[in-house]
Amino acid sequence: MNEQNNIYSHLTAKERDSISFPARHLLKNNLLKGKVLDFGCGLGSDVNILKEKGVDVVGYDKFYFPQLPNEKFDTIICLYVLNVLQKEEQTEVLLKVSQLLNPAGIAYFAVRRDVKFEGFRTHKIHQKQTYQCNVVLPYKSILLNEYSEIYEYKHINQSELNLSSDCPFCNPDKDREIILESASVYAIYDKFPVSNGHVLIIPKKHVSNYFQLSFKEQSACWFVLNSVQKIIQEKFNPDGFNVGININETAGQTVPHVHIHLIPRYNGDVEIPRGGVRGVIPTKKEY
Repeated sequence: MNEQNNIYSHLTAKERDSISFPARHLLKNNLLKGKVLDFGCGLGSDVNILKEKGVDVVGYDKFYFPQLPNEKFDTIICLYVLNVLQKEEQTEVLLKVSQLLNPAGIAYFAVRRDVKFEGFRTHKIHQKQTYQCNVVLPYKSILLNEYSEIYEYKHINQSELNLSSDCPFCNPDKDREIILESASVYAIYDKFPVSNGHVLIIPKKHVSNYFQLSFKEQSACWFVLNSVQKIIQEKFNPDGFNVGININETAGQTVPHVHIHLIPRYNGDVEIPRGGVRGVIPTKKEY
């Protein structure tokens, strides 16, 4: 089965009269600050209980509460969601959470640590095929026991600096807007844009040559590129795109850290657009 067949993940949501363990821990430790979003809230039990306790919280669930918020949040919680999703679905959640999080906000991901069987199995109550897996994230772990683990996520430019490197892509400026971020890749606007909406897609692994990335790492970059393209299309409404990678100084690379350029194009932005990326060698552009 693939991601398209994981259509019953919503059936893993539970009806509860009491607050979930991760939500209770976060509340007890005063970690639910400002505007709070429960991403993947299921039937909304935690949302209702947290509201009663004075938390400014709303819930979103792809199946039960499908109205996606159009604002950003100071705190986002995503509790026991990733365990019932496959890899691509998990990445989509990480990207969306990063997009909805305020620049200085914090997200908390709770995952189960008691999953014994990974894969599809027949749900005991609903008798439908539902999926479960173990999940490990490259974020700071703030709680771990035999049943669950809670991770703390901040945008890459709000986390601790990588003091071993002076690379601007390993240590992006705190005032740079993070458009999207997955576990291994992030996207920011180019500091010296060629056009409105010019974006860089940057793997967190520090290598200079794109071909030094593994196929999995390369695929992660393109996954983020595909996602950020939709955002740029909606926000800037370009008429086309150029996508490119500079590899080594001979090809024009100025920062020795892999990055992919997504450059929106607009009707009339150049007199003769024919040839596109062939223009890196001007005499070969027209043919």
